[in-house]
Amino acid sequence: MSAVPVQAYLALALILFCIGLYGALTKRNTVIVLISIELMLNAVNINLVAFSKYGIAPSITGQIFALFVITVAAAEAAVGLAILIALYRNRQTVNIDEMDTMKH
Repeated sequence: MSAVPVQAYLALALILFCIGLYGALTKRNTVIVLISIELMLNAVNINLVAFSKYGIAPSITGQIFALFVITVAAAEAAVGLAILIALYRNRQTVNIDEMDTMKH
């Protein structure tokens, strides 16, 4: 059994981050933007775990930081969806272009 090189983890994280960045910058649907942000945070998690395993001094520190990122991502998703539901109730849309002011 051979170990997966760190370059494979970095390439996967790069691809995920680029897909997430593309979705966050180009899509108009708010749900897709939230999913894209989650993809970018998962790419960061892959990097943290890969560097904690393959770093100069391998330790559990990267995995602990990854758990914090997962916690922040869960909170971001919950708050983002709550705001999205409130906006949908007022505006009847989830398009970012139509949500440009706070009043209705």
